[in-house]
Amino acid sequence: MRIEEGWLEGVRRVPSPNQDARPQGEVSAVVLHSISLPPGEFGGEHIERLFTNTLDADAHPFFSGIAQLRVSAHLLIRRDGECVQFVSFDRRAWHAGRSCWIDGGRARRALNDFTVGIELEGDEVHAYRDAQYRALAMVTKALKVNYPDMNFARITSHARVAPLRKTDPGAAFDWAYFRQCLKTLG
Repeated sequence: MRIEEGWLEGVRRVPSPNQDARPQGEVSAVVLHSISLPPGEFGGEHIERLFTNTLDADAHPFFSGIAQLRVSAHLLIRRDGECVQFVSFDRRAWHAGRSCWIDGGRARRALNDFTVGIELEGDEVHAYRDAQYRALAMVTKALKVNYPDMNFARITSHARVAPLRKTDPGAAFDWAYFRQCLKTLG
């Protein structure tokens, strides 16, 4: 897997309007998220519609509360391992919201400025699939090649950077297995 001009080669692109320039151009960390729309249901086009501002608020009762949100992620990894990219890694996606991370002993806010947001199709209850871990490991390796400040210690969860607001990707995400997948790739 290779990155060319901020885009993963060979993956489907669904450009999101919910992005802008990174203020410093820094790309040095990853925030992992989980998403399922409607909650607990997988598949379909709802996630892509949310990230492209085309979600039908009347399509499901849950959607009326989120259809107006202007959010995105750089990448979605579906249950079968398919990667869908919404925003170039060189641009700022709107994924972390109000968040804080201790980075090298200093508190950093505005994490969207320097992080890559990766959504895993899933939730905090259902186990993630092997295909998702393998795809995430391949993406992580490509990110490390293109952005030298990236390393495993700089991969975190949404729950860790926004603990009072978020719980994703949750206990269902197996960090040890993810590390094993990374080691397998070398």
